[in-house]
Amino acid sequence: MSETTLPVTHASRVTRPGMFLQVVIATVLGLALGVFAPGLAAQTRWATDLFLHLIVMAVGPLLFCIVVTGIVGAGSLRTVGRLGAKALLYFEGMTTLVLLIAVGIALLLQPGRGIVFVPAPDDARVISSYAHNAQVMHQGGVTEFLLGLIPHTPADAFTQGNVLQILFFAILFGCCLSQIGEAGAPIIRLIDALSTLFSRMMRFIIALAPLGVFGAMATTTARYGLGAIGHLAAFVALYFVVIAVFVIGGLGLCLRLSGISPIRFFRYFRTEFAITFATTASDAVLPSVMAKLEQIGVDRQVVGLVVPAGYSFNLDALSIYLGLAVIFLAQATGTALSAWQILIMLATALVSSKGAHGVPGIAIVVLAATLSAIPSIPVASLVMLLAVDWFIGIARAVGNLAGNCVAPVVIGAWEGKLDRKRAAEVLGRP
Repeated sequence: MSETTLPVTHASRVTRPGMFLQVVIATVLGLALGVFAPGLAAQTRWATDLFLHLIVMAVGPLLFCIVVTGIVGAGSLRTVGRLGAKALLYFEGMTTLVLLIAVGIALLLQPGRGIVFVPAPDDARVISSYAHNAQVMHQGGVTEFLLGLIPHTPADAFTQGNVLQILFFAILFGCCLSQIGEAGAPIIRLIDALSTLFSRMMRFIIALAPLGVFGAMATTTARYGLGAIGHLAAFVALYFVVIAVFVIGGLGLCLRLSGISPIRFFRYFRTEFAITFATTASDAVLPSVMAKLEQIGVDRQVVGLVVPAGYSFNLDALSIYLGLAVIFLAQATGTALSAWQILIMLATALVSSKGAHGVPGIAIVVLAATLSAIPSIPVASLVMLLAVDWFIGIARAVGNLAGNCVAPVVIGAWEGKLDRKRAAEVLGRP
C-alpha cells in the first residue's frame, strides 16, 4: 500500500503559479468581471483598499529602518552627504530635462488642437476641491515646502504616511545615531531586527497583490468602461508613447552607460511593473525593488538612500505629464502662452511635484497648483482630464517606478559601488 501511495502523493502535488502569472490572471479576471458584471464588480473595491491600506501601514516603518541602517552602514556622514548630493543632482537634472522635452513635444504635436472646451455649470464645483488642495499644499511656496519637511512629532510622520517627513526624520536619526558610538549599538541592533521584521511583513502583504489587482481592475472597468477615453484618446495615447520612449530610450541609455543590459534589467523587474500597472501605485513593490537592486550588486547604502528619496524627488513620469497636460489644456481652451509663462509653469511644476508621491489624486492637485501660476488657463478645464486620470495614472506609475529602479544603478556606477559582474550573472538567469 505504501509503495503506491508515495508516487500518487508526489504526482498530485500542485505547483503554485508565480506572482507575475498570478497578477496577470487577476488582471484578466478583473477586466472580465468589470465588462460582463459591472454591478458585481463595483462591490470589489474593498479588495484594493485592503491591499493599499496594508501597504501604507507597513511601508513607513520599513522605510525608516532602511534609511537609518543605510546611513549607519555608510560609516561616514561625508559619504552620506556625497551620495545625497549626487542623487539630488541626478533627480533634478532628469526631471527638468524630461519636463522640457514634454513641453516641446506638446508644442510640436499640439494634442489639444481641435478640442473646444465648453465649461459645464458644475465644472467649477467638481474641480474646486482639487484647486483648494493645491492652494493648501503649496501656499507659501518654497518656505512652506521646507517647513513641511519637518513633522510636528515623529509619530505624526508615520500616522500620516508622509514619505518626505519620514525620510527627513530617518536621515536626522541615522546621522545622530552614527555619531554616538557604542552607546548606539543596542539601537542599531534593534533597528536591524525591525528592518528584518517589517521586510517579512511586506512579503506577507505582497502575497495579497493579486487580490488588490483584481479589485482595482474590476471596479475601474465597471466605472469607466473600455471605451471611456473618447476624444481624449489621442492625449492618453501620446502620453503612453512618450513614457515608453523615455523608459526604453532615456533610461535604457542610462543603463547601457552604467554597463547594464536594459532588456534584461526591465525583464528582471517584470513582476513589480505588472503590479504597478494594475494598481497605478508603486508603494507595494518598494521593498521588492530594493531587495532586487541589492541582489544585482548595487551597494546597500546606495539603495537605502537613493530609492526612498527617489520616491519623492525622482518623479520623471509626473513631470512628463505636467508638461504635456498644461500645453494640452492651453490649446484646448484657446489660451496663447508666452515663453515667459511657459518658464514660470516649468518652475512651478518642478516645485509642486516634490513629495507628490502616494497621495490619491495628487496629479490633478499638482496640475491645479501649476495652472495657478498661469491664471489665463481656466482651472475648470481640469475636468477634462479627471475622466481619464486613472488611465494616465497607469503610465505615470510605471514610468516613475522605472526611473526609481534605474536611479540607484546610475548613482551606484557613479560612486563605483555597482558590481557589474554580479549584475550580469543575476540578470542573465532565465
